[in-house]
Amino acid sequence: MLTIPLAEAKNRLSELLLRAEGGEDIAITKRGRLAARLVPMAKTARNRKTEVAEIFQRLRVLSRGMRLEGDLKAIAREGLD
Repeated sequence: MLTIPLAEAKNRLSELLLRAEGGEDIAITKRGRLAARLVPMAKTARNRKTEVAEIFQRLRVLSRGMRLEGDLKAIAREGLD
């Protein structure tokens, strides 16, 4: 991953965007501390899809053997109390 200071990133933004589109992760620092990252969109979307799938899988595992009784509106109201 390329790490670049903010001032330099401002001057090279077009180049950095092209590199990110090409699959490279780019870290942008401000006063020596990580402030932002440029990442390819496809990579970001794929990571989110994977995260969501993993969350649903964990929910399936956690909810095994659990049964909800009553109608959905009543269950929802109970959760608000």
